[in-house]
Amino acid sequence: MSAASYAGIPLALLTTSAYNTGLILEKRALGQMPALDVRRVAHVVGSLLASPAWLGGFALMLGGLACQVMVLTFEPVSVVQPVLASGVALVLVLSRLVLRERLGAAESWCVALMATSVVLLALSADGTRAETGHYASAAWMAAVIVPSVLLGVLVAASPLRAGPGRHRAPATGICFGLGTGLLYGVASLATKGLAGVLTGQHGIASIVTGIVTSPYLYLLAGCSAAALLLYQTALQACRASILVPVSSVASSVYFVLAATWLFHEHLPASPVKLGLRLAGIAMAGLVLVVLSRQAPDRVNPAAGKESVRAGAL
Repeated sequence: MSAASYAGIPLALLTTSAYNTGLILEKRALGQMPALDVRRVAHVVGSLLASPAWLGGFALMLGGLACQVMVLTFEPVSVVQPVLASGVALVLVLSRLVLRERLGAAESWCVALMATSVVLLALSADGTRAETGHYASAAWMAAVIVPSVLLGVLVAASPLRAGPGRHRAPATGICFGLGTGLLYGVASLATKGLAGVLTGQHGIASIVTGIVTSPYLYLLAGCSAAALLLYQTALQACRASILVPVSSVASSVYFVLAATWLFHEHLPASPVKLGLRLAGIAMAGLVLVVLSRQAPDRVNPAAGKESVRAGAL
């Protein structure tokens, strides 16, 4: 097995750990801010940039994104994305330790299953780079990305049209989660495209030139910015137990299906390793679906009323 295969899954774990730890720090910082209104973009950006605690969490998330670009240069999406999705389990643990949210029996089982999923994915690696795709057709990328971005924005913005008086925490969290999940899925496609740019360049100057001139950089920036504004508003108004799993389900499923097809990646040829790969993916997806279906039942009605009052100010 190559050194890249040994490093791939640990690096993906570092990626999701940094990203989701930053998410929890942002959530804690958002709880100390006035209510955010995404329709007032300048006010939202100013509030976020004025919070050192939020900036610390955001810096961790950027570090995780940089690691994601690196790991996608030598590991296929079908390995990387389920490992990244395992960060939902970390969110649940950190929610209990940092945010003092209660971790129920179902969530505890989900953490264990996510850990098992990561082990299965590690065992499925065959040590070659042949299954990792780096290039996709620009026409097909545009055909997939454009409607995905439009649909993501429409779904994520739908709770904003309802107005404060009609706010319902479960429905709002699910809409925000689905919409931002699509936007983050498109951003992940752009990250995968940037990883392909890195593999074709040699030397610092050529790498920088390749990244700056790549449309994937600006697609990543645009989708990330739109998703960030919507996600931060949702993270303040909704419980993380709704938003994070639903957004992760949408982003993970979209990215695995779209990227595997667009970048022509192949699953392992060995039946045993293929079974381990599919079992790991299925287990990670099952955990995310279970969490997203449980979340609405655990919403605190009082929290929803407080969000309504905050939004009305």
